[in-house]
Amino acid sequence: MLRLQELCIVESREALKSIPEGKVLINTINAHSYNVAQRDDLFAEALRGGDYLIPDGASIVKACRWLRAKSQPKERIAGWDLFAFEMQRLDVRSQKDDVRCKVIFVGSSEKVLARIREKAAQNYPHLEVVTYSPPYKSEFSEEDSQAMVGVINDANPDLLWIGMTAPKQEKWTYEHWQALNINCHVGTIGAVFDFYAGTTQRAPLWWQEHALEWLYRLLKEPRRMWRRYVIGNPQFIWHIVKEKYCRR
Repeated sequence: MLRLQELCIVESREALKSIPEGKVLINTINAHSYNVAQRDDLFAEALRGGDYLIPDGASIVKACRWLRAKSQPKERIAGWDLFAFEMQRLDVRSQKDDVRCKVIFVGSSEKVLARIREKAAQNYPHLEVVTYSPPYKSEFSEEDSQAMVGVINDANPDLLWIGMTAPKQEKWTYEHWQALNINCHVGTIGAVFDFYAGTTQRAPLWWQEHALEWLYRLLKEPRRMWRRYVIGNPQFIWHIVKEKYCRR
């Protein structure tokens, strides 16, 4: 079980600048992942065990305030915000040092990854982009995981993105963290792969600014998203109320 009151959560976009260099695991938390972590112990452990946790949802920001949690994030920091910040910072570093820093994207389909390579070549011309599409399975075999670890270690990246949807991506990265012989920031950012590739449209800015991105996604993909939001949002409120008033 995960308790929001006890988590260390990054409190602002500005604070992203303070994340030190080196091997650092950055996860995100939103209402859906909080719900899943209440019944998935390994996922809860993975979220607690990462180095940094960013509040990818206005509901998390508001709940921390209401719970008087240890961390008091001032704003939502979406996975997209983390992605844009890290990519821009690395591109600037590459240009400044006159080197081609390497970014590897692990996850999603080859179709999505091909679009990412094409777009990144235009947006971040000083970066070398490597991609790997793992087998599409609910659970990876040991051979699958070893292949993924091998690809990552051989690439020796300056930045690693894992995009296999939550909780799969967080659990896989957490379980194989020691096997990853790398020295860079690692972000588990799921849907950002599709947003950046353009295969899924992100909500327009007005919806984002009014904490309605979830509603936009529900309206765009009701069959896929109804359970997450129609059932999940009330469930999140219920869990937060229990956390405030019920002792463990």
